Amino acid sequence: MSQSELRRAAEVIRSADALVIGAGAGMGVDSGLPDFRGSEGFWKAYPPYAKLGLDFASMANPVWFARDPEFAWGFYGHRLGLYRDTAPHPGFDLLRTWASRMRHGAFVFTSNVDGQFQKAGFREERMFEVHGSIHFVQCLGSCPDITPATPYSVEVDPETFRARPPLPACPTCGSLLRPNILMFGDGGWDGARSEAQYQRLNRWLEAVRPGKVAVVECGAGTAIPSVRHFCEFAAADSGGPLIRINVREPQVPRGGISLPLKALEALRGIEEALGQP
Repeated sequence: MSQSELRRAAEVIRSADALVIGAGAGMGVDSGLPDFRGSEGFWKAYPPYAKLGLDFASMANPVWFARDPEFAWGFYGHRLGLYRDTAPHPGFDLLRTWASRMRHGAFVFTSNVDGQFQKAGFREERMFEVHGSIHFVQCLGSCPDITPATPYSVEVDPETFRARPPLPACPTCGSLLRPNILMFGDGGWDGARSEAQYQRLNRWLEAVRPGKVAVVECGAGTAIPSVRHFCEFAAADSGGPLIRINVREPQVPRGGISLPLKALEALRGIEEALGQP
């Protein structure tokens, strides 16, 4: 990769009126969050599941909440604690600083459920979490509300990764709660919160047209390409180049800017280029 690509990216950021940020799992790696890419990466983070032969897709399945709630909440309770304890890396602040200089600010489109953007100071009303958030829960009974997970903490046995009772329960009806996350084969996910976010995203995109929109995509892979597809659409719609930051899958559409780096390294490189005359 040449410095010219970083300079191109910096010029797009410098001249933009608005910033679209797309983020996949690679955005969190520089914060120390585990990389679930492939079974080996998942099993390295969760050794007990390797012994059981269960990969990420097998664990991220709503069937466990009906079949074995302590097993289900062991996985999600550990992740909830991990995300609560993790500090976002400095790249989040760089993105927020760039957006603060733009007339329309930023909107985030992410497949991550970790809440790291909000923790880094991004506005809740400028988020679209396409797969939901671990920081919200929904009732497995008849209560329709999606509520913050703030009141709940889950103690997890570090050897077995099973949750210790009591498990999160609905304060209204007493039924088991589950994370408001879209899992694999998930017909029970309540997507109302994410749908409201999507509507706000569309209204924001309409408001910034016509204008120069910078699209920066960080660590979004092809396995579940929701973020990549959206960012390609947003860049094409704005008439500008897509800035794709991806150390493993950096390929871009014609005219795009490919940065085959980790998220923090690339964002720092763009920041350095912004400071150059």
